[in-house]
Parts: sequence; C-alpha cells; structure tokens
Amino acid sequence: MSKRAKIILGIVAVFFITALIWFGKKNKKNVIEYETETAFKATIVKKTVATGKVIPLEEVEIKPQISGIISKVFLEEGTIVKTGDLIATVRVVPNIAALNSATGRVKNAKLSFDNAKISYNRNKKLFEKGVISRQEFETAELNFNNAKQNLDNVASDLEIIKKGSTAGLGKTANTNIRATASGMILEIPVKKGYQVTQTNDFNAGTTIARIADMTKMIFEGKVDESEVGKLLKGTSIEISLGAIENKKFPATLNFIAPKGTEEGGAVQFKIKADVILDSKYFIRAGYSANADIVLEKKDSILSIKEALLKFDKKTEEPYVEVKVGDKFEKRTLKLGVSDGVNIEVLSGVTQEDEIKIWNKVSKKDKKEDE
Repeated sequence: MSKRAKIILGIVAVFFITALIWFGKKNKKNVIEYETETAFKATIVKKTVATGKVIPLEEVEIKPQISGIISKVFLEEGTIVKTGDLIATVRVVPNIAALNSATGRVKNAKLSFDNAKISYNRNKKLFEKGVISRQEFETAELNFNNAKQNLDNVASDLEIIKKGSTAGLGKTANTNIRATASGMILEIPVKKGYQVTQTNDFNAGTTIARIADMTKMIFEGKVDESEVGKLLKGTSIEISLGAIENKKFPATLNFIAPKGTEEGGAVQFKIKADVILDSKYFIRAGYSANADIVLEKKDSILSIKEALLKFDKKTEEPYVEVKVGDKFEKRTLKLGVSDGVNIEVLSGVTQEDEIKIWNKVSKKDKKEDE
C-alpha cells in the first residue's frame, strides 16, 4: 500500500471515529432529576357558586277593576305606602252597548215604578175608606216598594257604567286605584292618559303599580344538576352583590326546586335563600348576585396537591410515584374530596412518603441555570 493511500485511510478513520463520538454524545440521554413533595394535613372546602339575583320576598301587582284612561297618578316610584293609600284614578270610557242596555233598563224600571205608584195611591184611598182589605193594600205597597228599589238599582248601574262609581260607594269606587299591601312602590309602568283594562277571569289586566316589602329580600338563583343533590335546606350561604363590593350578606337556603329546566344543554335547578340584610346598605330589587355554597368540608385530612396526580391509561385509576431508594415506585391512590388545588388521600401514601413532582429537570439544564 502506498504512502498516499495510508494517509487517506488514516484521515477517513479519524473522521469516522470523530463522527461516532459526536453522535454518541448527541444521542446520550440527559440524566433526569425529580424533585419531591410529601403529603400534608389540610382543611379542604368544596364550594359551588350559584348565579342569580336578589328580589323581594313578596311583590304585589296593583290592577284596576274597571277599564278606562288614567286621569292622575298621585305617587312616585320609591314611595312608602300603606294598605289603602290612593295611587291613581281612572276615568271611565263607557262601553256603548252596555250604556245603551243600562239606559233601556232604567226606562223600563221607571215605567214599572210609575205604574206601581198609581196602583199604590189608589189602593191606599180604597183601604182608608174600607173598600179593600188590609192584605190587598199591603200587596200593592210591596209592589210599589219593589219597583222603587229596582229603579234605584238600575239607575246606579247606569251611573257606574258612565262614571265608574256612584254616590255612596266612597273609597270602594272602582275609579280609585289603591294599594292592597304595605311597602315600597317599585314601579309605576303607567302615566296620565294611558289606557288600562280591568282584571277579570279572561284578562290579567293592566298593571298600575308594583309594591314590595324591601325589608324582606331573598336570593334566587340556579345550580347544576351535578351539585343539587349535595344541597340541604337550612344550609348557611354567603351572598355577594355586584353593586356592593367587599361585602357579603349571610343567607339561609330554604328552597330547592324539585324539577329542573334545561339551559344550554345542562339541567339547572332553582334555589332560594333568605338574605339577612345590613341596615347600612339599601338593597334594590333585581341586584345581580352570586351565592357561595359549601358542598362539603373536611378538617385536618391527609392531602396532596392535585398536580402530583397521574392517571393510568387503561384503568384510569389515579396514581403517584413514590421515591424508594434511588428509584420511584408507582402507588395507586384512593381519593376523596377536592377543592381544585388540594385533594384528600384516603389510601396509597403516608405523610412520610416522598412523591415525585412531574416537572423534569436534567443535570445539563440545572448546570446552565446555575
């Protein structure tokens, strides 16, 4: 072999060895170091938040007993009223058919009255002369009185159709819209000149005003079906209002709906709670609110951070890896209540076990950081 060939082979050999060393270093796995944590005692509170609003316990709608046009509104929204206070008056717009019918009844009653009066006067004279008996006279007197009463009744009906009231009704006049409950006027949705309809068996009628006792407020909201089964009546909750910052109002859960409604693909159940008010704050009806509800609470229980958990791909059982000597050993866990950060451990690890943290740190990265 020539000298030149030996030099070429030497260069190739050196290049080949260098390449092997370079690829060996490149493919060599970094040594992984894992930090560890231990289980600890903690108090875990599982909560849910129900969104809703704060409304009065009782809200009364005031409606007219006669159709017509609002002639005057005496009070404003926010006014405190008592039962019987005058809120507004209604001017009656007579129904032509009813007016015509009532006028006809008055005319007929007048004819009957005039006839009964003539008969009464005639029989009275005959009775005084002894021509007829007392019984015949009393019959004529009764007919006269009945005719007079009937005339008064139809005349009153005609006046009510025309004006909405009649002499002698006083505060019971249908044209006077009065408060039927004590409290604050929340809303008066009508003004002078508005046409209103009466409430009856076939029509709810026009709302003149809404009245509520603002000293008795409740929270009304909804919770998901996955959580409603854990709620109990009488549970103490806390209400946060969007309009009042850094203040929570205590409340007591008093109603859980037996039937849910589907909203956005999820079944929601209505809940209600009595709110304990603070005299320093005026709570307006309809404030948006959130209710913090404790579903489950456990004190001083063995816990770990949820970030330490892994789940088996086949069985989906939760597990952690515990340091045993220089290696880590897989431990299947039985878990309990969680608050989203920490979770209760019922079995699988002890407070002395060192649990792997799943953030890998190589020696190389560690040196670079240093």
